[in-house]
Amino acid sequence: MSVAPVRVLLADDEPLFRTTVRRLLDASPGITVVAEAGTGREAVALAADHRPDVALMDVRMPDGDGITATAQLTASPHPPRVLVLTTFDLDDHVYRALRAGASGFLLKDITPPRLLDAIHTVAAGEALLAPTVTRRLIDAFTSRPAAVRCLDGVTPREQEILRLITHGLSNVEIQNSLHISRATLKTHIGRLLIKLNARDRAQLVIAGYQAGLADRPPSSPP
Repeated sequence: MSVAPVRVLLADDEPLFRTTVRRLLDASPGITVVAEAGTGREAVALAADHRPDVALMDVRMPDGDGITATAQLTASPHPPRVLVLTTFDLDDHVYRALRAGASGFLLKDITPPRLLDAIHTVAAGEALLAPTVTRRLIDAFTSRPAAVRCLDGVTPREQEILRLITHGLSNVEIQNSLHISRATLKTHIGRLLIKLNARDRAQLVIAGYQAGLADRPPSSPP
């Protein structure tokens, strides 16, 4: 049985950037671009008409910025997953975007393969953050007093996966590193979310950091 392609809305005020990304996505099996928007207001209107699975959202746009549009999209009756893609690696943008309901925050210097993987990742209901963003979220979180995270009940294999997530590896990179299938990895991640009472991937990263997994390189044994 064929799987329906991920429906993507592009929202960016730079036509050249939209054209470049659209060419990449149109050439990628499993992804289809359903609409393009140059403003935040236009993105919200087009999302209501086309019901995309994922909105690729710039931050700075005229007539309603990307963060305002993200909040409106995630509160809509048929909310898409929002992946913020921007050149501005600023704390205020990161925190506001995540509070608005964004599922991911990436920088525009991301490689094409990682962007494609990111779209599929958030479409599957997961969260995804650029490594620099993840580090700052961890630093902000751990600047507050918090108990060291205990990993009782987490299997060695799950700890291994959690360590790779903590270091910012994508699902495809984890699959290749551990030589496991996508379905097996999703099962392990689902169990980690339940065992660690985590809402999404960002909270798994924090849990891994609290458990000291960030101090071990990705290649070290659990």
